[in-house]
Amino acid sequence: MRKKAPDWSIAESAETYGIREWGNQYFDISAKGEVVVHLRDGNKTKAVSIPDIVRGMKERGMQLPVLIRFGDLLRWRIEELNEGFATAIREAAYRGKYRGVYPIKVNQQQEVIEEVTKYGRKYHYGLEAGSKPELIAALAYMQDPEAYIVCNGYKDEEFIDLALYARKMGIQVLMVLEMPSELDLILERSKKLGIEPALGVRIRLTTESAGHWSESGGEKSVFGLNISQVMAAVDKLRDCGMLHCLRMLHYHQGSQIPSIRAIRNAAVEGARVYVGLVQEGAKMGILDLGGGLAISYDGLKSGSEGSSDYGTKEYCADVIEAISEVTDEAGVEHPDIITESGRAVVAYYSVLVINVLDINRYEASGIKRLPKKPPALLKNIFDLRAKALGNGANPSREYIQEIYNDAVYYREKIRSEFNSGKITLRQRSMGEELYWEILTWVSSKMQEAGHTSDQMDRLEAVKTDYYYGNFSVFQSLPDSWAIDQLFPVMPIHRLGEKPTRPVVLSDITCDSDGKMDRFIHSQDIHSTLPLHDIKIEGEDYMLGIFLVGAYQETLGDLHNLLGDTNVVSVRIEGGRLKYTRELEGDTVSEVLTYVEYEPKELIRRFRVLAEEAVVKKHISARERFEIMEAYEEGLRGYTYFES
Repeated sequence: MRKKAPDWSIAESAETYGIREWGNQYFDISAKGEVVVHLRDGNKTKAVSIPDIVRGMKERGMQLPVLIRFGDLLRWRIEELNEGFATAIREAAYRGKYRGVYPIKVNQQQEVIEEVTKYGRKYHYGLEAGSKPELIAALAYMQDPEAYIVCNGYKDEEFIDLALYARKMGIQVLMVLEMPSELDLILERSKKLGIEPALGVRIRLTTESAGHWSESGGEKSVFGLNISQVMAAVDKLRDCGMLHCLRMLHYHQGSQIPSIRAIRNAAVEGARVYVGLVQEGAKMGILDLGGGLAISYDGLKSGSEGSSDYGTKEYCADVIEAISEVTDEAGVEHPDIITESGRAVVAYYSVLVINVLDINRYEASGIKRLPKKPPALLKNIFDLRAKALGNGANPSREYIQEIYNDAVYYREKIRSEFNSGKITLRQRSMGEELYWEILTWVSSKMQEAGHTSDQMDRLEAVKTDYYYGNFSVFQSLPDSWAIDQLFPVMPIHRLGEKPTRPVVLSDITCDSDGKMDRFIHSQDIHSTLPLHDIKIEGEDYMLGIFLVGAYQETLGDLHNLLGDTNVVSVRIEGGRLKYTRELEGDTVSEVLTYVEYEPKELIRRFRVLAEEAVVKKHISARERFEIMEAYEEGLRGYTYFES
């Protein structure tokens, strides 16, 4: 007897959620229907189940939500970028070197900086510091005398002195002039300390870019010098006999540039300015292209904001070709190349895993009969429900539209009469239920017949479930809320089953903005995400939110005082999964201290309140003890839902 073919396959899940497009071969789906991540085990690569990682984490006493970090993916990204430039340099017979730097601001967590410097050592891969605290961190971790530390951002006297002292110690620190006034202070401190600086100058590009952050790098940028200001700085350095200190030209095109054409055009403009500075007599030798290397969050490989129409290999080749063409034409030596590619390096590094706590969906109760002497409007909508459900299997589009129009009319009239006091609250409730039941019928018939309608947005609400995830958009995915950044979201298990529920994902904050209602799936952007129904009580339905390694940990805020999630870092050693680092998420007490509360004072104040309740005989002394225990236990607890 032939087995019945399943109504859903792993391949269909992969296609629906696009994991093989945005996953960049790091993530896939196993034969068990679970999301796997590819990690290194010596010289081999092994597929590791993310649900297995979570199960192991739970056995060790940690709860969801959790941010899982994969050091291997960070290493692969560093290798891909550096090897991409090495190949492009070799094939183009380019005479300069590549010396990339990682911008600390993209993910400032200590573990990230430690691993970037460890895995980047073989390539002399450096760091970019945009503030004094970042420079202090960089100086502690950058022990490679051939790697660069690029100093961007506003620089006060302490910042400049630290950079100069590091130069004296043999560290390759480059200070970038972001505004004209910085040069005077740098020259003053250089003279006082007797240490010559290595300088770069940032220009404002005129080349048009694209994407969310395009204005951060063009003529509207708050940082950078225009050409006249650059020439004034050159003249000042020449007058001081320090033009030889000008070593680097820097520009920043913006983050996540989706078009390779825009990147190439910027490289040409930057190279032209670089050549001009060499011709002015500056020593130069380094061209810093800033950030911009994009990744495909949506997997569509397009020129849209959340995507890119190129890969790392093409990026490296085009940049090298553009710069060499300009410099060869001018007879200028090829400069060493720096890029500040942060997002492309670290985005894949982290995955947020959350569990679904609850569901809110419309389910018709199927009102059998009306109370005696119902209002006429309630009787009308009750009869309309019977008329709709009693129609044949294939009603015409005109008939469906008529039912829809009548339902909307009756619902609005019922609401109006309720506001006038002519209909009771229970009668209005019955009218609303009948209305939604009719719209459910209308929606299903429209879908079955392949009809489209101007009212489909309203009908969509009938079919949409709200799944409440154990997370905070504001803390863990601030770019989703702030700039509508798309992140891949999908179940990490049950992928051999067909997802049947269209879902909007809500977090556990009390804010209406705390939701995700834009998803990439089925090769397009949609307002809902197909997920599975949750049937088994006590079993977590788990979702993964991917590519969150860039900026999200750094930008997260304490909306509703929900703090950092638990964090685990994993790798494979000898064929076995190893949890290399476990960081407990913020407790309630810790989060409260961030906003200037003192936990001991909170306990004291609450104890006074509890004692007053004992005196007034609202509670007993024993109950006071139990209540204080609960209060203090709450302070020690996880800020997220605890099972």
